Order: sequence, then C-alpha cells, then structure tokens
Amino acid sequence: MIGYKLDKAKSMFFDRKTVLSSVDRATRRVLSKFGAYVRTSAKSSIRKRKKVSDPGRPPSSRTGLLKKFIFFAYDGQKQSVVIGPVKLNGKGDAAELLEYGGTRTVQRGQWVRRGRPGRNSRGHFTAAPWVFIEPGTTLHYRARPFMGPAFEREKPKLPAMWAGSIK
Repeated sequence: MIGYKLDKAKSMFFDRKTVLSSVDRATRRVLSKFGAYVRTSAKSSIRKRKKVSDPGRPPSSRTGLLKKFIFFAYDGQKQSVVIGPVKLNGKGDAAELLEYGGTRTVQRGQWVRRGRPGRNSRGHFTAAPWVFIEPGTTLHYRARPFMGPAFEREKPKLPAMWAGSIK
C-alpha cells in the first residue's frame, strides 16, 4: 500500500458499499434459484395417488395439497433460504411427521378409513371400513422423507450457481 493516497487505498477494500451490495444481490439470486430447484425436486418426488407409499420413500398425496403447498422464501436477515411445505390452516404437524416419522396423540376423536378396499361375499366392491379413533390414542408414523432427499439431490449444483454470480 506504499505510494497510495488514503482515498485510493480505502477504495480497494472489500467493505465498500458497492461490493457488499453486489454480494448481497448475488446471494439473494443464487439462494432463490437453489430454493426453486429444491422445491421443484421435492414436488416431483411426491406422487398423487391413493395408495400409501412405502416407508422411506416419498409420500403419496391423495388430494395434491402437500405437493401444491411447498414453497421457498429468501430470508434477507439471515441470508438463507427456507424451503418446505406450509402448515395448512396455521396448524398441524403432518408434513413434519411425513419427513421424520414420529408419534401423534389424537386430541379429538376422528373417523378414518382403515384396512383395504375389496369385495364382499357377493362379489360387490366395498370400500375400506370406517373406524373411530378414540381421543388419547397415539398414532405412529414411519418416515417418508421428501424434502431432505430433494435438498441432497440439488446440493451438488450449488457451487456451479455461485461461479461468476458476483458482478
């Protein structure tokens, strides 16, 4: 730095507003793109069908709501991206139970279909029977991860996204 004037020397440091704003812009752009890739990968792994998926495989979605409500958002304060399904009606832990497995205690009694559809003794089709689940019953869920594997599939692409991103 010998031979430089003070103003010239200050302009060469990386704490200049223009450099920092370029880095922030590039970070937002790259992480948003990465979030979109992970979201697309997670959505494509979920099949819309009635059959229950095998544990360890991505879940099936009967109505398509799980697939429809996967979003991503860039957090400017933490300079990170949050990717995942939103809670419908502001409550529920269904997505977390699907991703990691676990248990849930039934608060209010509820009617669910249990068993498999089939044919009765006269050969007519019958739906799975309705069963009442009593309040206080503990339900066990086996993991059917979909966000973690999507993240791991897209993670190797991240360094290439950063290459040449700061302009």
